Amino acid sequence: MAELHELSALEQWQALQRSEVSPAELTEHYLRRIDALNPGLGAFVTVTADAALARARHVEAAVPRTVPLWGLPFGDKDLQLRAGVPARFGSRLMADFVPDESDDLVRALDDAGAVSLGKTNTPEFGLPSYTESLASPPARNPWDPSLGAGGSSGGAAVAVAARMLPFAPGSDGGGSVRIPAAACGLVGVKPSRGRVPAASGIDKLGGLGVAGPLACTVTDAALLLDAMITPRGGRPEHHFALRAPGADVPLLASAVRGEGRFQLGVMTTSAWDDAYEITLDPEAIVALDAAVAEFSALGHGIEPAALLQDDTYPPAFRTIWQASAAGIPAETPEAEQLLEPLTRWLLHRGRALSARVLAEALAALAAYERSFIAQLSRFDAVLTPALALTPRPVGWYDQDDGERNFEQQVQYTPFTSMINVSGLPAIVLPVHQTSAGLPMGVQLIGRPGGEATLFALGAQLERRIRWQHRVPPGV
Repeated sequence: MAELHELSALEQWQALQRSEVSPAELTEHYLRRIDALNPGLGAFVTVTADAALARARHVEAAVPRTVPLWGLPFGDKDLQLRAGVPARFGSRLMADFVPDESDDLVRALDDAGAVSLGKTNTPEFGLPSYTESLASPPARNPWDPSLGAGGSSGGAAVAVAARMLPFAPGSDGGGSVRIPAAACGLVGVKPSRGRVPAASGIDKLGGLGVAGPLACTVTDAALLLDAMITPRGGRPEHHFALRAPGADVPLLASAVRGEGRFQLGVMTTSAWDDAYEITLDPEAIVALDAAVAEFSALGHGIEPAALLQDDTYPPAFRTIWQASAAGIPAETPEAEQLLEPLTRWLLHRGRALSARVLAEALAALAAYERSFIAQLSRFDAVLTPALALTPRPVGWYDQDDGERNFEQQVQYTPFTSMINVSGLPAIVLPVHQTSAGLPMGVQLIGRPGGEATLFALGAQLERRIRWQHRVPPGV
């Protein structure tokens, strides 16, 4: 008989509905796995075992089973606020901060009936695309702990890949869901801007940051994203959706059915090609070729695509990235000394920006958004590598030279930030394993609001490749 963590999140939900396992029993199972695996992997920075068990018992006794995630465990990314639980933002500066109120995404997942087991690891203020801070041990890749997990949702990815959670929410402002999903062999989804009410991106600088799911399967990612989208107090009934897919849970229905034939573009160009030397690792090409072959075999139309280069994009994105650090609450020299060198560099650069420079950067990115969408509009979805390189070693990024650090991040992740700027949805799929056993993925970019197409395509590919059966060694 399969262990609970060997079941998909949807299968665990179905077992909960049939009373084959209780929310408390499922919570206890995952807490034991966290206790055994987390010390070597750094997925969680805070584990709230007592609160989780109390919450699981409350869900069983007082929460209707019709809520979307009834009894399923998850972890809050440590950029999210949960009342009474430390929110350290990956920073020594925030070591003692405990919020009095939960933020909207946390409340939305609670309303959906899920059970938080604690806070997952993130880099300082979620700024880099790797999860290695001075505030906690690094998030290590379960496939090879000498390698990093990507970021900024690195802890969430490690927890799901190592089966310490059935799925997890992350946030994505430049690739922060998709990068760790690709590095750790998971499905990761960046929704359309505005799609998730509790973390829409509309209120963020440049509209970049949205919330999205990390999961082992396309269906599990759709299950979590549907719950994140559901208005608070909503009660979609997934068992009805599975029998007769309907409007209540459209993304789960799309993933379960996995139907349709689509026109796909295939692209290896990025917005950074003229600004930095971007080199694709042979394994990235192998992953892309594998996805193209499978989609062709499924009968989808395939044709090449390429972006027009726009030299306004790199400096504009750099400006917004730097400006995003300007509001970090470090107002004294003593407070600044608690920040990491990269964050201090970003803080100073961000605070030195003039209103005119910031306005020009926002205007440039708005123009790029319109151009990007227009260039790809003839396709139902566009296929790219997920990452340009294989997962990077822990300690690979330059911690002292901010310019070099940014260059390294771009060279590893050239295909992600332009999707945040455009506001489009995207999904990462773990299609390939290298000869060393490391995951390599591809990214599908959708049309505005086109998540259902991405889930249908992902489900079709998953049925052929069956990556959900790949498990890291020792897990």
